[in-house]
Amino acid sequence: MAAKYLVRHGGRAICLVAILVAHIPTAQAACPVELSVYEDSSKMAGIDFRPTGHSMVVTNTFRMNLRNGIQLDGIVMWSKETPRPYASLHYQCPEGDVTGEEIAECTLWEGPLYAVGQDGKASLMPAEATPAPQALILPDLGPALHQAAIFGEDAKDIPEDIFRLSGCQE
Repeated sequence: MAAKYLVRHGGRAICLVAILVAHIPTAQAACPVELSVYEDSSKMAGIDFRPTGHSMVVTNTFRMNLRNGIQLDGIVMWSKETPRPYASLHYQCPEGDVTGEEIAECTLWEGPLYAVGQDGKASLMPAEATPAPQALILPDLGPALHQAAIFGEDAKDIPEDIFRLSGCQE
């Protein structure tokens, strides 16, 4: 199938890939996950990862900054049943000793978190201290946030489900 496309469309596909790879700064390719910064293509939201510290449960910590000024706190944990990264986004969760019900009330999205490498292949979200993937996929993020009460009736500034690496924190 890919060979037919290349024959039919000449070198355009190869040129496009070359252009995309050429625009990935070297510093971003070497950026560790815990310092990586991502942005969705609609520029409605950005994700800033931060070092998690020593946690037995949480493997990655991040903040999602929405264009409308709302900040969501995110964590990634690995599920026990089928080992895979499971992320969740929270808005104004209480701190300290909280119940599962309290956490459920402030959780706006939860689901698997996929990473896309430079080779274009999707995989599971890597742990800290490894190179940041080129893109992240948060399945059904947009629809989940669209239904969130924090947006009220003005739910037009909703991010997409795919975020591309846009920088590295110093």
